[in-house]
Amino acid sequence: MSNPLAERMRPNNLKDFVGQKELIGKDSFLRNAIESGNIPSMIFWGPPGSGKTTLANIIANKTKADFNQLSAVTSGIKDLKDIIKRAEENSRLRIPTILFLDEIHRWNKAQQDALLPHVERGTITLIGATTENPSFEVNSALVSRSRVFVLHRLTGGDVESVLKSALKDKTKGIPQKVTLEDEALSLISHLSNGDARTALNTLEICANQGKTITKELIKQVVQKQNLMYDKGGEEHYNIISALHKSLRGGDGNAGLYWLARMLEGGEDPIYIARRLLRFAAEDVGVVDNFATVLANSVFDACKKIGMPECNVHLAQLVIYLANTKKSIAAYHGYKQAKTDVEKHGNLGVPLHLRNAPTKLMKDLDYGKNYKYTPVEDSSKQEYFPEELKGKRYY
Repeated sequence: MSNPLAERMRPNNLKDFVGQKELIGKDSFLRNAIESGNIPSMIFWGPPGSGKTTLANIIANKTKADFNQLSAVTSGIKDLKDIIKRAEENSRLRIPTILFLDEIHRWNKAQQDALLPHVERGTITLIGATTENPSFEVNSALVSRSRVFVLHRLTGGDVESVLKSALKDKTKGIPQKVTLEDEALSLISHLSNGDARTALNTLEICANQGKTITKELIKQVVQKQNLMYDKGGEEHYNIISALHKSLRGGDGNAGLYWLARMLEGGEDPIYIARRLLRFAAEDVGVVDNFATVLANSVFDACKKIGMPECNVHLAQLVIYLANTKKSIAAYHGYKQAKTDVEKHGNLGVPLHLRNAPTKLMKDLDYGKNYKYTPVEDSSKQEYFPEELKGKRYY
């Protein structure tokens, strides 16, 4: 069998589709649309191996439309023009045309703009698939003209169900007889991190290694758990947000978990240290000035020794920031001061606060009546411009 197991086991009907119950359950919009063949433009957004391409293939088998598939990685505007030309011919024959564009987020703005008018006119029905948040990566006009369906990572039970089907089906699945050590399937499922394609690939490689699939063999094949952490994508921002909010809420244990997710996923420790240095001033602030000193020291340590040695420095900082007191006085106070700057413009410095290095400046009363704090009482001295006299920011 030349095709990979994951491709051979791809279902071509909803009955065999595993997972995404909320999306394709009985009487759901998407299920009714697929079964009726009335397909609107849509975007499938979800992690790898969650069923985006499979749903598109099911639509291809179910619909009577001319179904065309492109990968945004290998195709461009020339390929799109060829499909549009055929779609226009189909339109005259009253045959609908569907374009499935896999990894739509890989197309640049110009390429997506070239697609837009044909979707608007209904020349083609677009089905896009993306692992990235379409709000950030897909032309907003395309998003507004499409139904966005969110696919979630498969559960462990879903992935095990897919693996069992592959072992049972001797035509499309694993052809040879294999023996599995106890909990082998659950280990493959766990290490796949909800990605059915990864799980099937792991099963196929293990089955080709010998007649018995052991946990040790699985670990050798996988080598390292497939952590979902896209340093340039939405998950990056989700996890740094979770780290910040865990520390803000005083949960150092959760903070350590999110820190480990980032570091083990390949994040640059300097990026994390920089964000924690900001956190020390923004969220801890004046109630514990040592937090900024420690955060700056950890930042320097990360630059000097790097990973993996600096992971313990970051862990120490995360625990400290989670457990210390919090204050946003400096953060909030600066925001208010900035608002006054924008509102009032360039207010003049009061004369008594100005330096008078020349005779002319002294003659103009620069510095007159200034009270020098170390030698005289300056408690009633005003330091604000007249328009902001008595203002308090914190």
